[in-house]
Parts: sequence; C-alpha cells; structure tokens
Amino acid sequence: MTKLSPADLIINPDGSIYHLNLLPEDIADTVITVGDLNRVEEISKHFDSIDVKKGKREFITHTGYLGKRRITVLSTGIGTDNIDIVLNELDALVNIDLETRTIKNELKSLAIIRIGTSGAIQPDLPMGTILASSYGLGFDALMNYYMHSMSGDEHSLLESIKSHFSHIKGVHPYLTAADDGLMRSIGKNMEKGITITAPGFYAPQGRQVRAKNAVPDFIGQLNRFVQGKHRITNLEMETAGIYALAKALGHRALSVNAILASRVNFEFSPEPDKIVEKAIRLVLDELA
Repeated sequence: MTKLSPADLIINPDGSIYHLNLLPEDIADTVITVGDLNRVEEISKHFDSIDVKKGKREFITHTGYLGKRRITVLSTGIGTDNIDIVLNELDALVNIDLETRTIKNELKSLAIIRIGTSGAIQPDLPMGTILASSYGLGFDALMNYYMHSMSGDEHSLLESIKSHFSHIKGVHPYLTAADDGLMRSIGKNMEKGITITAPGFYAPQGRQVRAKNAVPDFIGQLNRFVQGKHRITNLEMETAGIYALAKALGHRALSVNAILASRVNFEFSPEPDKIVEKAIRLVLDELA
C-alpha cells in the first residue's frame, strides 16, 4: 500500500493534522462549517454538551452533542482556498491512518453542512430568506487542480451556463449538485437555487468601489440565466468548492445560505445576526 510522504500529508508533532490541529477522535460524522470563527460558538451554545474545543489560525473547532447526535462545528475562513485545506484535512482525519500515512481500506462518508451568509440576485428573494443551494457553481479556479466527475444533469446544466457566460474571458466554471439526502432532510422546506461561488467579494461579485470592474452588469448577467426550472439565486465564496471536493472525496454536502443582502435592490439587512440565527436553528432542529 502506498505511503503518503511527509510533504504531501503534514502531521504535527502531537499527531494532529497540520492546519486544523485536530486528531481523528476530535470530529463527528456530521460537520457544520461556517466562515466566521465567532459563529462556531453561536452554534455550539445550542449543544447539550461540548467535549472538544480546539483552534489554530482561523480554524476553530467545537465538537459536542445535540441530544444523542454528535456534531462538529468548524470555522473555515473565507474562500475556496481555505475550503481546499478544510475538506482535504477532514477527509484525512477519517480516511487516512495518520500513523502509517496510508489510506484506509474502508472509507467513511461525512455529512458536511455549510451555514453561511450570502446575497440574493433575484428580486423575489427578500433579505431574511434561508436558501439551500441546489447546485454550487464555481467561478473560482479550485477544481482546475482536481479530477472530478459529473452526472448527466450536472453536465447539461453546466453547458448551458458556459454558453451564457462564454463572453467573459478566463472563466471556466464548474458545477456540482447538493447531496440529495441532505437536501431532502435539512433543506426540504427552504428556498432552492443555484449558488455562485466567487473568487472574491468586490468586483468578482459585481460590486463597484474604486477599482474599475472588467465585467459590467455582472449581477444582471447572472439573474438573466434560466434553464427550465433552474436559475442562479445568490452569491457567496465557499459553496461550490465544498460541493465539488466533497463529491470527489466521497462525502455528502449541503450549503444553507442566510440571505443578508439584496444585490438588485442595493440593500443590506439591518439585523444580520437574527437571520443567521434563524438559519442555525433551522439546521439544528432538523439534525436533532
């Protein structure tokens, strides 16, 4: 069996995985990811007990019990570059023997649920909406570096998307569907839509501050895309990377978006914390 090199899989002197600073026993089979490290405690405060609290850099982890279910909450920081670290290291914790640096014969599939914030690009999606991403559409470059397969439905929808955005130079989007089981259990009563994952917060999401945008009317181009029942509903910075890497590694993923902004109405919620708390409670109620 091939042994992974110390340069490919970095392990800390205490046996923990390099960036997350976690041991295999520190994580549960259900993992909630959040961008903001302060949001970890906003979720774990609802747990009945907490048995792990660890942190390194922007990666804060709490693991505990909600009723009889063990859950890990982990902050990722912003962007798919961090998602690359988090998903690979979570997978290593459950599917690689860290002592021998070899891949296990029996692989485990984690349930990974993102609770994050987002901006709506459709006028009928008001601030305060909680939206489950039916697909993650990546406008970043992460999956250029990984082999990944697509279903027929994913391929057909992606071809339509590529055609719609073919005039934008240098963009090579990728698309992955949410896990059907998690969508049916956790996202069943939420709004649905295609979530775009951007490689930045300002111009890559159509915001105009001082530097001139290279893609004019980006939001308009996004909300005009339609293929059958499918439309692009919102923008953020992690979902597509989570969906695509989770699928490539054999895990299940769902992204739950607290809509804090209306990009078409140029509005931002005056009560963002209440919307995030609503999303947290909806997810935890279903997990419990």
